Amino acid sequence: MSQTIRHPEILEIARREGKVTVDGLAAHFGVTLQTIRRDLTDLAEEGRLERVHGGAVLPSGTTNIGYEERRVLNPEVKDAIARACAAEIPNDISLFLNIGTSTEAVARALSGHRNLLVVTNNMNVANILAGHGSCEVIVTGGQLRRTDGGLVGNLAGNTIKQFKVDLAVIGCSALDKDGDLLDFDIQEVGVSQTILRQSRKTFLVADGSKFTRSAPARIASLEAIDTFFTDAPLTADLAAKCKGWETEVVVAPDGAPGD
Repeated sequence: MSQTIRHPEILEIARREGKVTVDGLAAHFGVTLQTIRRDLTDLAEEGRLERVHGGAVLPSGTTNIGYEERRVLNPEVKDAIARACAAEIPNDISLFLNIGTSTEAVARALSGHRNLLVVTNNMNVANILAGHGSCEVIVTGGQLRRTDGGLVGNLAGNTIKQFKVDLAVIGCSALDKDGDLLDFDIQEVGVSQTILRQSRKTFLVADGSKFTRSAPARIASLEAIDTFFTDAPLTADLAAKCKGWETEVVVAPDGAPGD
């Protein structure tokens, strides 16, 4: 198989899984490790991947990857994280759900909950919960970001300031080694910061691919989060910081519901 055939498939695997490994790709294509290393070097030189130890990840930058690509990126992992998060959300509370495919997965995982008041700046979350008869949904309003159904800007932030909810569940685009939550859109960052201020308790949902990405705008530190739900163990340094911050870390198990 020629590299012109391998390269598009390597990129598709990276978009779907968040990263690729030299060993995994060599086994997948039936070629040598050296051949895959050359492929990854070529793709990195073209700016389409970033090399990391043992493989490559999607490139960091100042713009996020497209919503449809994010929606199909690690869906089973996001669902597992969402189930773990939903299991810690009680009935009879008010909560925020912000923009992101991970928070949309949490919305789907709330189907068995009762008597919830959900405030969201995510049109997709609102549509997911629209058929939930025991869930009242309030949509913030704001400037519609057509790419992903997010509502941002001053109107969204001002609406959120009218509430003081029991719990906020937020996502982020990246999480750096210092424990900072990062995003690409400064307007979205402002809304997320308002959500954190207006919540009595905060949950973060972010899969392990966020550990290998970067984004230019800072939302907050993990110090501001009560519980962080993910699928991958933290580095020893970041785990120690979370312990000092009293931020609980929950690593969701893999597998289908009921496993």
